[in-house]
Amino acid sequence: MADVATIKVPTSFASCSVGLPRHSLPQKLEAIASGGFEAIELSFPDLHSFARQHLGKNVAEDDYPLLCEAGKEVKKLCEQHNLKILMLQPFVNFEGWPEGSKERENAFARARGWMDIMSAVGTDMLQVGASDSPGIATSVAELALDLALLADLLASRGFRIAYENWCWATRSPNWKDVFTVVRMANRPNLGLCLDTFQSAGGEWGDPTAKSGRIETANISEHDLTMSYQISLDELVQLVPPDKIFLLQISDAYHVVPPLSPEPDESGLRPRGRWSHDYRPLPYDGGYLPISAFVKAVLETGFRGWFSMEVFDGKFEEKYGDDLKDYAKRAMLAHNRLLGESVGK
Repeated sequence: MADVATIKVPTSFASCSVGLPRHSLPQKLEAIASGGFEAIELSFPDLHSFARQHLGKNVAEDDYPLLCEAGKEVKKLCEQHNLKILMLQPFVNFEGWPEGSKERENAFARARGWMDIMSAVGTDMLQVGASDSPGIATSVAELALDLALLADLLASRGFRIAYENWCWATRSPNWKDVFTVVRMANRPNLGLCLDTFQSAGGEWGDPTAKSGRIETANISEHDLTMSYQISLDELVQLVPPDKIFLLQISDAYHVVPPLSPEPDESGLRPRGRWSHDYRPLPYDGGYLPISAFVKAVLETGFRGWFSMEVFDGKFEEKYGDDLKDYAKRAMLAHNRLLGESVGK
């Protein structure tokens, strides 16, 4: 393994991970730049909110001409702060809908609209989260075909797709699932968005268990950790570094009392609820074995984007309005995580 001094990776911060609803996108960009980050993941909700503020009127989520107008202004703001827009995210519930269904028609219509936004903001990458919709196709071949069709559509403008496993997804909850889809789709502009929370939280952690870890069949913590390590070893052996388009970073809180194992009133599964509100920065109250995952990703040879994507429900009490301090702490966490992952 390379010495930490030789490891250099570019750094990004998801716009949705900085601040609270009262904080504007310009405030977030200023904080991210002050922390020393080189790029942002542009969250669609942040763009949508900015469009309403900038244009001074309501803007529908599918009013792509107005969203593009606002997106051009976001691009200027990022340029003023020397920030690249790494990716537009999160494009959700795309794959697996039946042929001829309204859902499938809507999915491709959204894709074309989001491509226009990507052109406006100047990014070449779209994050697609593994669908958590019920009733989608069970066949991996069908999921792969949809991703291949989307990749071909985006390729017409030189765009790429970063496909991410969500640990509560209907068909692709872990890294091996999305890699199987990516490999079967076999498109050069289709790769992986790996995520420390999604993998450690899906393969080791469990927010519905008192211990905070998977307890299926009374598996011991030692055996669970061994199983997780086997998965990481497989990642190193199977995944080429050029198929990893970015690595997202976050940890998770041990939820006490545990979450209900049942979906909530909106149908969101427990790991989805965990993801939305219980994901702090590394070394900021979490407990998942995320450095082991980072180590495995580095051992593939990957030296691409490390991007902080956190959703901390305790942000108000911990950071309030001090977004710049938060961004500096995030960079310190990045450096520490990189050092610990290399040093393992």
